[in-house]
Amino acid sequence: MRWRLRKCPVCKTYTLREICANCNTKTLVPHPHRFSPEDRYVAYRVLSKYPRLVSRG
Repeated sequence: MRWRLRKCPVCKTYTLREICANCNTKTLVPHPHRFSPEDRYVAYRVLSKYPRLVSRG
């Protein structure tokens, strides 16, 4: 299933278009990814979303 609703990250408006009509910015899909308890790559997704969790030393 393809999500049609999109959100502009600049002006925070919702639209169905790839480009926001108000500010001409590329829109994003506001829906989260599906969750699966058997996901093998959850650690990579968490680290990409929260890079501060990686200890640097």
